[in-house]
Amino acid sequence: MTVDYVILTAPNFDLHLVMQAIAETDVKDVIREAFRLHRENLHTLRTESLSQRKMYLKKLRDWIHANRTHIHEAAYADFRKPAVEVDGTEIFHVLSEIRLAVSSLETWAQPHKVDAPITMLGTRSYTQPEARGICLIISPWNYPFSLAAGPLVSAIAAGNSVILKPSELTPHVSAVLSRMVKEVFPSHRVSVFEGGPEVSQHLLKLPFDHIFFTGSPAIGKVVMKAAAENLSSVTLELGGKSPTIVTASANIKEAAQRIAVAKFINNGQTCVAPDYILVDDAVKQPLIEELKVYIRKHFAAGSEAFDTSASYCRIVNEKHFARINELLKDTLYRGAKLEFGGSIDEATRFIHPVLLTQVPMDARLMEEEIFGPILPVISYSDIDEVIRIINTKPKALALYIFTRSKKDRRKIIQETSSGAVCINDCAVHFLQHNLPFGGVNNSGIGSSHGYYGFLAFSHNKPVMKQKGGFTSIQAFYPPYTNLSRKLMDWFLKLF
Repeated sequence: MTVDYVILTAPNFDLHLVMQAIAETDVKDVIREAFRLHRENLHTLRTESLSQRKMYLKKLRDWIHANRTHIHEAAYADFRKPAVEVDGTEIFHVLSEIRLAVSSLETWAQPHKVDAPITMLGTRSYTQPEARGICLIISPWNYPFSLAAGPLVSAIAAGNSVILKPSELTPHVSAVLSRMVKEVFPSHRVSVFEGGPEVSQHLLKLPFDHIFFTGSPAIGKVVMKAAAENLSSVTLELGGKSPTIVTASANIKEAAQRIAVAKFINNGQTCVAPDYILVDDAVKQPLIEELKVYIRKHFAAGSEAFDTSASYCRIVNEKHFARINELLKDTLYRGAKLEFGGSIDEATRFIHPVLLTQVPMDARLMEEEIFGPILPVISYSDIDEVIRIINTKPKALALYIFTRSKKDRRKIIQETSSGAVCINDCAVHFLQHNLPFGGVNNSGIGSSHGYYGFLAFSHNKPVMKQKGGFTSIQAFYPPYTNLSRKLMDWFLKLF
């Protein structure tokens, strides 16, 4: 529906509110029309060949290669993300997902035979993956290209149609995503809606077959509540405070380098970034000194300063800058010690990498996901203390352990819960596409990447074929006689 003219008769009307209402009505109607178009064409996807799905994935791959520079420019415009970092953390992830899907699709999509139990003798059973239908993907701003295009690859591989809602906080990348979709896919297969929270609200009211959301636990609850109204299935990739444990037996130089890169790449705005360190008292100070060395080495090499470094990203916007700055001020006010830090520039949304010790456990910094370049370092004297601290917090998306001790490693893995565990490194499990990626409870629901992404966007439909003639089940048909009761008594003794 479009509005050609409006008659204003109220004596004290607010023109801005009127125009806002008109715009919202138009957006709502356009979204509904797009959803209707997807629904009308859904039946054609049921008969689509795997080669057609692979054709779209290859077109997407070719588009990304041809427009790589435009993706670089958009990410830099949004938060000064270095081009090589865009390649490594955004483009590589999507291209590797495409490559795996194209090479594996026949295997993923084939029926899987299921053995029959004794009670089902004579039957033949299998599971058949089928597309869920119309899927909504709501992607975040911190990795705005990969966390939109990655789930899109899985959805297309599984045979779905998609409506994509990229983040309004990275408008340049969102515009590139919109152009990419328009140039690769027909509108009834994939469409994009840019805009703010009001667009997401309109979309979430529609009866999608599946919703894939990446973002914060707080918004994840909103998405799940909205999905419940239409009984839409969900995959939620959320966040949380991912702990990093460094025991006395760890290789401190290696631990420091790997923690430094995983934490401060993308300016700390990474859902699987180390959120805080729990380090054995015996190696606390050596770890801090090595962290300083490697933070400088990787993000301000040579005579370069952090604020002029071509390898150090920026906070995405003023709102998030203010939140992180306030967390830092509050923690320092409460008695934390600044071990490493420097200038902060609100105009350019620059925050120098920060290391803190003596952080109060009840500080906001230890309650909220930091999602910025601040790293608390907390010492411990006993591994049971580590487990107690971790278990007092909501389940994290990832847990990192740096140790040479198999005993400590087994104990931590067994006595804590998290979406994933990575030993002697941080965040790299995200790139292992043969592993499921996802959280648990507060950090997410469901899994993605590779085959697990294909499954997330599929319904694994069970199919059973019964043989003709007499079947084992018929022995227990009513009416129930003495013979049937004796047969049931005998049968139950087998179990």
